[in-house]
Amino acid sequence: MTNAAIAARGLEKRFGPVAALRGIDLDVPAATTLAVLGPNGAGKSTLLRLVAGLARPTAGSLRVGNPGDDRRRTRGRVGYLAHASFLYPALTARENLIFAARLYGVLDPRRRAAELLEAQGLAAVADRPAGGFSRGMAQRLAIARGLVHDPSIVLLDEPYTGLDRAAAHALTERLRELRAAGRTLVLVTHELSRACELADRAVVLARGRIVHAAEGPALGLAALEQAYLASVESAA
Repeated sequence: MTNAAIAARGLEKRFGPVAALRGIDLDVPAATTLAVLGPNGAGKSTLLRLVAGLARPTAGSLRVGNPGDDRRRTRGRVGYLAHASFLYPALTARENLIFAARLYGVLDPRRRAAELLEAQGLAAVADRPAGGFSRGMAQRLAIARGLVHDPSIVLLDEPYTGLDRAAAHALTERLRELRAAGRTLVLVTHELSRACELADRAVVLARGRIVHAAEGPALGLAALEQAYLASVESAA
């Protein structure tokens, strides 16, 4: 697919004798949102790590961003929120964002940090060490860090973890804004209703394979629930 922001063919990832991904074929068009569903151990986080450039495939091909981009440029296009926050606990919220902004070459790191702290409702605690944050506060800071360089591709691994209702609503609105602005989103979640609400297309993984794919009118909650339950049973 020529307009795919992410394209995989026969993608595999093994850890010794264990196959985390087995022959994944996937196209994610630019400016769309893909939901990735499946039980624990299905390969969802491994897929995100490969797309983020944090791991290399064992076999198959994977293109992220524009054809011909080198590895460094590709990683600069990607924002990644891992399941763990990976914040520096001794640094303040502001320092965490400034440090990340400098790594990505953001022109005005302090201004960008201030913008994101305000957007995430963290301005009042900007100068507190991140190690003292609650799970929800740390998650909001990690989301801000993932967006610090205004990436064109945003990868989110269970981003709603630890968020209260207000913060979850704010994140949903932010994801909608990003998509409206032409960003490509890949959302790993166990919340099927959010997948239906936010995604243009969805895939269900089980044992490292895509066992269900849907888009457009076929992206319904009942069908996703059935495919998800089948994937859980197959992984048991």
